[in-house]
Amino acid sequence: MLVKSQIKLIRSLQQKKYRNQHGLFFVEGKKAIEELLDSDFKPYSIFSVDANLFDISHDILTEVSMADLKQMSFLKNSNGALGVFHIPEAKQVDFKDWIVVLDDVRDPGNLGTIIRLCDWFGIHNLVCSQNTVDCYNPKVLQATMGSISRVNIFYTNLLDFIKESKIPVYGAFMDGESVYENNLPEKGIIILGNEGNGISDEVEAMVSKKISIPQYGNKTTESLNVATASAILLNEIRRD
Repeated sequence: MLVKSQIKLIRSLQQKKYRNQHGLFFVEGKKAIEELLDSDFKPYSIFSVDANLFDISHDILTEVSMADLKQMSFLKNSNGALGVFHIPEAKQVDFKDWIVVLDDVRDPGNLGTIIRLCDWFGIHNLVCSQNTVDCYNPKVLQATMGSISRVNIFYTNLLDFIKESKIPVYGAFMDGESVYENNLPEKGIIILGNEGNGISDEVEAMVSKKISIPQYGNKTTESLNVATASAILLNEIRRD
């Protein structure tokens, strides 16, 4: 049986400070919940309008009405299931492959899409500046479609992280050399910047190679969306 304190807790998890305080986050939708249940993420509680939707212990699963689910959901139209999970500790970053680094990316949809792209292209480590949007933001999680369970996301001071790395550091810039004219190495760091300001001056100073995506169309188009740019660059990184 659902109680008011549970609804209050879950609604509070829409805010980062309460996610950090409780060490919990939530996702919505059968597919996203199943992805996390099949991963190393530890479930806290699952709420569903259908008790047979998930093959899990009834100690964790609570059957609720659609009206109750709507009170917990951040979506306009709740899709029948909501799962609360423990926030795992990030693993140390492995420098044996390419690493995507985000410098103050603020849009939840962009981060969620980049996480999905990392999963698609087999990039296991995504390093974020401390001002990048929280990966457990509900809007980010909706955009990841479950991919967050397969990408190690690590928040840290980027200057310290880059300083300690021993692999080539590439940055995406409008005035960089065309990515199509570069022979990219087997491993490296690729940095993408803030939606409006790009890569900060401090981080730019640590970039060893500036690369860009050449523009073939109308020159009045200012720049590519950061998630779109990520897709193109990751495709080039993985291209034989």
